[in-house]
Amino acid sequence: MAENVSSRSTVLATDGLTMYFGGLKAVQDVSVAVREGELVGIIGPNGAGKTTVFNLVTGIYKPTAGDIKLNGESITKLKPFEVTQRGVARTFQNIRLFPELTVLDNVRIAYHRNVHYGLLSAMVRWPSFNREEEQLTEKALDFLDVFGLADRHAEQAKNLPYGEQRRLEIARALATQPSLLLLDEPAAGMNPNEARRLMELINFIRERFHLSILLIEHQMRVVMGICERIYVMDFGELIAQGTPKEIQNNPKVIEAYLGKGVG
Repeated sequence: MAENVSSRSTVLATDGLTMYFGGLKAVQDVSVAVREGELVGIIGPNGAGKTTVFNLVTGIYKPTAGDIKLNGESITKLKPFEVTQRGVARTFQNIRLFPELTVLDNVRIAYHRNVHYGLLSAMVRWPSFNREEEQLTEKALDFLDVFGLADRHAEQAKNLPYGEQRRLEIARALATQPSLLLLDEPAAGMNPNEARRLMELINFIRERFHLSILLIEHQMRVVMGICERIYVMDFGELIAQGTPKEIQNNPKVIEAYLGKGVG
């Protein structure tokens, strides 16, 4: 992009984020930032604390210390549904779809947080309820078309191939209309061709939906291929940050992945 990244406003900022489970340190003094329209990666060995950071940002865990700001507003004490309402969506390491529901209904569920009808209207099936449900279905179908899943809208989610289940999970997350999308190992279990298509999809949705994206990923081809900046964690702490080229040549990163004495 021609625009100077540093001139964009900061969407997400964590300051000194720390999390202890009993006496066990999971995350220690982690400060990361994601600017408007930026695609940032977090990498590190298993157990480095990456997913804990996501769980803190989305309100699943409350930090022992530190602060989390979204567009300048602290969200540290908010519940997960309140964080979603502020414009944060995420996917998980293990796909969390509603497997018995159709592809269409998996996306429709995400839209329902914005419905205007009440419980009584839904029970009685008043015309206002029917109209809004029809509108939701049209929106969901249009959304599935963007992700190439419209022709499979009537299938149960569990019957989709693995790569399409990942796309559906991302589509459902985006249906909440976020400004920040957290992707937790989206390429996990994918072969090289599926990973390449995923990279194309992530770049596409960032441009199409004007998103900021924070990505956790173990496949280095994906991270190095699409991220503008990368944070590296090890044993719950940040050990490096920089561009993909800077990270690839960082001695601390090489040591964390390959051990002392390598290179």
